[in-house]
Amino acid sequence: MQSGALTGLAHRPRGLFCLSRWRERARARVQALALALLLSGCGGSHPVQTPAAGPSAYQLTILHLNDHHSHLQPRSATLQLDDSSGRRVPVAVQVGGFARVVGALDALAAGKPNVLRLHAGDALTGTLYFDRAGAPGAADAALMDVACFDAFAVGNHEFDKGDTVLRGFLDQLATGRCPTPILSANVRFGASSALHPSRAPGLVQPSVVLRRGGQDIGIVGLTVAYKTRVSSSPDPDTQFEDEAEAAQREIDRLTARGIDKIVVLSHIGHAAERRLAERLRGVDVIVGGDSHTLLGPPGLARAGIGTPVADYPVRTRNADGQPVCLVQAGEYAQVLGELRVDFDARGQVLECSGTPHVLVGDDMQVDGQPPAPALRQSLEASRTALGFLRVTEPSAAALAALAPFEARVAAFARTPVAHAPEELCARRVPGGPGSRDHGRSSAACNAEGRVDRHGGDIQQLVAQAYLDMARLRYGGADLAMQHGGGVRTPLLGTVTGEQLIGVLPFGNTLWRLQVSGAELRGMLEDGIEAVWGPRGSTGPYPYVAGLRFTVDVTRPRGERIAQLQFHDVARDVWVPLEPPRTYRLFVPEYTARGGDRHLTLAGVPPERRLDIGVLDADLLLDWIERQPRDTATGLPLLRRLDEGRYSTWHFTDERTSR
Repeated sequence: MQSGALTGLAHRPRGLFCLSRWRERARARVQALALALLLSGCGGSHPVQTPAAGPSAYQLTILHLNDHHSHLQPRSATLQLDDSSGRRVPVAVQVGGFARVVGALDALAAGKPNVLRLHAGDALTGTLYFDRAGAPGAADAALMDVACFDAFAVGNHEFDKGDTVLRGFLDQLATGRCPTPILSANVRFGASSALHPSRAPGLVQPSVVLRRGGQDIGIVGLTVAYKTRVSSSPDPDTQFEDEAEAAQREIDRLTARGIDKIVVLSHIGHAAERRLAERLRGVDVIVGGDSHTLLGPPGLARAGIGTPVADYPVRTRNADGQPVCLVQAGEYAQVLGELRVDFDARGQVLECSGTPHVLVGDDMQVDGQPPAPALRQSLEASRTALGFLRVTEPSAAALAALAPFEARVAAFARTPVAHAPEELCARRVPGGPGSRDHGRSSAACNAEGRVDRHGGDIQQLVAQAYLDMARLRYGGADLAMQHGGGVRTPLLGTVTGEQLIGVLPFGNTLWRLQVSGAELRGMLEDGIEAVWGPRGSTGPYPYVAGLRFTVDVTRPRGERIAQLQFHDVARDVWVPLEPPRTYRLFVPEYTARGGDRHLTLAGVPPERRLDIGVLDADLLLDWIERQPRDTATGLPLLRRLDEGRYSTWHFTDERTSR
């Protein structure tokens, strides 16, 4: 993270589509167009045609959140504010936290007649509160109940622990003090799923109709289909329909009932939501999630929040040629969106506007101290002038709901559990300067060159921990594999329980598969193809303990892995991998089920797979506790593995092959 930027909110800017006038008389259209051409700063390749709003028959306010990922506590951040001379001053503040979200929801809704509170999915996975505070998602459900959302769209990470665990979380949402409608128009729960309609009738609905100010508003939910199938853990027979087809079918059903105001509560990502808007008929608003997209004015970047992708809201047209307003609110309970939409008497959008409120506390620190009164006054003026920094008191009710969960995780989170005297560098994919994942590692790690040759230290260490513990406690294994994207952070210095969970935040159990040498080669080729093939991403790159190989990504698919050698522990020698031989592979459930397009592992039949049931982070902690102790701190020592134990023995890409 760059200094002063809120985690993950910086995105590459993209062009905007500006709206043209859609229903005015000829003279008004010409006047509006002339005014827009003089005053508008909207960019992009389309001509600027911003309409003058006609009389509003109805105004709807939508308060929205997405992708809070179990981030229930506030975090420290550094803002860039101006003093009285215009000099930029780094100011430390508290940002976000779910109690602050609830406080903002209540304050922004007060006195407004037509308000919706919407959550666009991915409530779960990402901090200790997900699965170290009781049942998975219990803390999130309790806080969301206090927030009293009017609808929640199921996100891909809701499926991270399967349909049965998701059922427990959704039951809490649906039966709390403020029951929340749970939406997804494109999920089809399998016959064996705990969420199949025969077992959970009405729990997940395609849409809901909410009445505000005498008007009906249809809310349609969407879950990202492809990503959930390949990057989460839905039950094998749970299916996901094409998002646009499912949304259009539900919109048509609602409009046939005479409902003329349609909001799609979408968890498919901002770029996909823009494409979706232009494909759909009848849609007015898309409240989005999944891509963690920050929208808003350029001042967000200057203030150190992050670079917005576009203005808030984004405006485009649907398949009918009518206006659509799109919004998203960053991530991690740091931003609460407030969208105002004006409709005419026929339910068509006249205008939309709003603010992405970055929720901050009132306390300020400059150089570790409260600012002097005169400086604080100028910093407060700068904060107010920006327009998007909202000083918000946490909700007392939300703090009370959080307290019992906080107590459960506090002791573990604060406890030092290990010491890493040298940085265990993070890198999903090997490669030198200019390669696709080079920037993930610190400058110090990149300067050493080891991660360029072999990939991440922490990724390889996790795989080795799996293998060692499988041999020690869980019936044995010959190999263990961890995909690079499942290991999230490097480690250096004193490591706390919270930092340890941050390394493996997704809560996978470990499985043992019986696989042939040929299937192991297929597993590796699957991982490499998922990185360098069409629609590739860095997460699937394989790290294997007990195996080493060379990678040449310039070769055709199926020929990129060579010189596979298996570590014969009994003789402590490396020997060629034998294609017909059966090997015991320890692997996270996510990968065992075919996540990240590991199709070879997904094809292993049931009789050759066993869910061991141990949580990945718990296994890692168990392994850490068995390491030699640091004489100074008394903590277990975490050291880099010998380079000969890294699975990527030699790496070749387009740069190194020249």
